[in-house]
Amino acid sequence: MATEKVKDPVGSMGFLEAAVKISHTSPDIPADVQLSMREHFLRRTQRMQRQTTEPASSTRHNSFKRHLPRQMQVGSLDLGNDYVVDREEKPTSLGRIQPELYQQKASESEESSKHGGEKNCGRINFSLKYDYENEALLVNILRAVDLPAKDLCGTSDPYVKVYLLPDRKKFQTRVHRKTLNPTFSESFQFPVPYDELPVRKLHMSVFDFDRFSRHDMIGEVVLENLFEMSDLSRETNIWRDIQYATSESVDLGEIMFSLCYLPTAGRLTLTVIKCRNLKAMDITGYSDPYVKVSLICDGRRLKKKKTSIKKNTLNPTYNEAIIFDIPPDSMDHVSLHISVMDYDLVGHNEIIGVMRLGSHAEGLGRDHWNEMLAYPRKPIAHWHPLLESKKSEKEWKARTASFDSQGSCPSPRPPASP
Repeated sequence: MATEKVKDPVGSMGFLEAAVKISHTSPDIPADVQLSMREHFLRRTQRMQRQTTEPASSTRHNSFKRHLPRQMQVGSLDLGNDYVVDREEKPTSLGRIQPELYQQKASESEESSKHGGEKNCGRINFSLKYDYENEALLVNILRAVDLPAKDLCGTSDPYVKVYLLPDRKKFQTRVHRKTLNPTFSESFQFPVPYDELPVRKLHMSVFDFDRFSRHDMIGEVVLENLFEMSDLSRETNIWRDIQYATSESVDLGEIMFSLCYLPTAGRLTLTVIKCRNLKAMDITGYSDPYVKVSLICDGRRLKKKKTSIKKNTLNPTYNEAIIFDIPPDSMDHVSLHISVMDYDLVGHNEIIGVMRLGSHAEGLGRDHWNEMLAYPRKPIAHWHPLLESKKSEKEWKARTASFDSQGSCPSPRPPASP
């Protein structure tokens, strides 16, 4: 465009003459000076026209402009001849997920979970001795070393549970606060005949106490051959590695109660007898347990009653009767929800374990209920293992529609007469 404008000499000359003639009264300028001034103004005019004219775009500039929308639509762009993508090169961008990295981490986690059972979680020191006079095995839990840290502060609150399988009787040490090398020095006595020792297993579970949630299982030690070190006639000191284990099979304890139903009076009597081997909920290694019984009818909680509180014990004895008035026609529509609770002076009471009774319950809870109905007016007692509560107390209250303080279960409507 600049060259086309320069080709017009007439317009340029007119412009230069107008610029040179400053005044009509000024003297005539020599011809050589006018020629030099014309050339100077001509060069200046061409330079000004080049500056005000937009330069022609090249292929390189076009490809640079097309870089802007590449992140949105890469496949639909014409990048020009000067921009060639190497097909062997994989384009990358910020925020792009690389699956191979995650696959590697997943495989590492799987491998660690496979070998998790092989890793040690510290060591435990204990001693064994058999008392021939009392026919009992003496187990002395001495200490543990190099336990893993389970708390955020880098320590643990360990304690040890001791079983002599296959018996369910359990002993438990005190909880030691904020240490990875606790010294227990506690002795326990298991009554067992000497001839039965070869078929017994000594099981020790190391736990980390947690006041506000479920206790974490650090690991376990199982001694199958009790005569491995000696004949136990004298005290034998033993060291064992604590093997990694999960806390899925935590023993919550058992509850014993009797059921008795009087059809003529429509009265159901549940007598809470005692509990044993309850889960420790306090830092002292004990609990303050009480039993709460709720009457459920068609998914609604009608009434609840509870026993007294037993302080600082894992084996409470109650012998307290709880009575509900239930018509005979409603026995197939009701169930009992039994909760063993730990009383807490500050904060909320915690659930140690639960179990259900009724014709629609599962396992022993259904069998005990049916046995009660089959033998009316006769108290029938059984031990029941406690299970974990799948729902919190708040969720249970939200699920129940109403609460009838009278505790009477409405009888089902009679069938329509034909």
